[in-house]
Amino acid sequence: MNRVSRSVLLTAVLAVLLVGGIVVSAIVGQLAVSPAEVVGSVLRGLGIPNQWAPTDPIVESTLWVVRFPRIAMGLAVGAALAVAGAVMQAIFGNPLAEPGVVGVSSGAALGAAIGIVVGVTVLGTGGTALFAFAGGLGATLLVYLVSRANGRTEVVTLLLTGIAVNAFAGAGLAFLIFIADSGSREQIVFWQLGSLNGSLWSEVVVVVVVAVIGTIAAVVLGRRYDLLALGERNARHLGVNVEALRVGSIVLVALLTGVAVAFCGIIAFVGLVIPHVVRMIIGPAHRGLIVASAAGGGVLMVYSDLLARSVVPGADLPIGLLTSLIGGPFFFFLLFRQRRRSGGWA
Repeated sequence: MNRVSRSVLLTAVLAVLLVGGIVVSAIVGQLAVSPAEVVGSVLRGLGIPNQWAPTDPIVESTLWVVRFPRIAMGLAVGAALAVAGAVMQAIFGNPLAEPGVVGVSSGAALGAAIGIVVGVTVLGTGGTALFAFAGGLGATLLVYLVSRANGRTEVVTLLLTGIAVNAFAGAGLAFLIFIADSGSREQIVFWQLGSLNGSLWSEVVVVVVVAVIGTIAAVVLGRRYDLLALGERNARHLGVNVEALRVGSIVLVALLTGVAVAFCGIIAFVGLVIPHVVRMIIGPAHRGLIVASAAGGGVLMVYSDLLARSVVPGADLPIGLLTSLIGGPFFFFLLFRQRRRSGGWA
């Protein structure tokens, strides 16, 4: 099967999984909702009268106030994190780069926690998001500056830098939890666990806008990422301003990760797993890779959230826990594959 056929097949599979995940997520919950009611409610929301729309106002409110915002948030956050992971792997030239692994998510969570403690929440969710972006940007710049040597990023240096950033951010979060009041303490614990619970349409709009703009920007830069994969010297000869590309991409990664963490907390490994799976199916060309990663990230988040809501009756598990259970083994697989290829950890 050639690359075009694989791309078409992947698009069809993602579309089916996406539609199926959205419908099932809207149906499943403590209040039973039929598939016909879901479809009818959506059609009525689009201004199309139909006989399937729910007559019970409680069902209508459950769909539009609780479940639909949560589904939309999962799609947007999954897309943002997956695109951020694909961009990080492109600019670092390293398959192990991912916002959660190298500490970008932890830095964004630390920034959000600082915003909560100093009281920027009185300005609305935008203040917390701004602090999360600043924390993610600082962590990304630190990882970039420390892990690069002689024009390339070493695997061991990248991982050690990520460990250090995660450790520092963890210590900072622990200190903030210690000095915070009870309300702020609960919010900070939320950032550490990660959850889509309580998503609001006002928050969804912000994340969707950032995710769409970030994905478009990454697709526009896709050709340059392809040239960068040939090596820095070759990319420069072909007209790519490598440092400007990297700095701009770092800001893009911080923006995508920061907005996701600001509203949903730390959700790790989405940016590691999805770009790798997509790359194995359709190849390394970055434009197609980024678009498919955005869709795949949304699919992963929708099904992870569905599992988080239904695996334990009456409980809502942290979605960050489930994505780590999926991504952890995959990360080990990548580490051992890297070791076999290079003959050692360095």
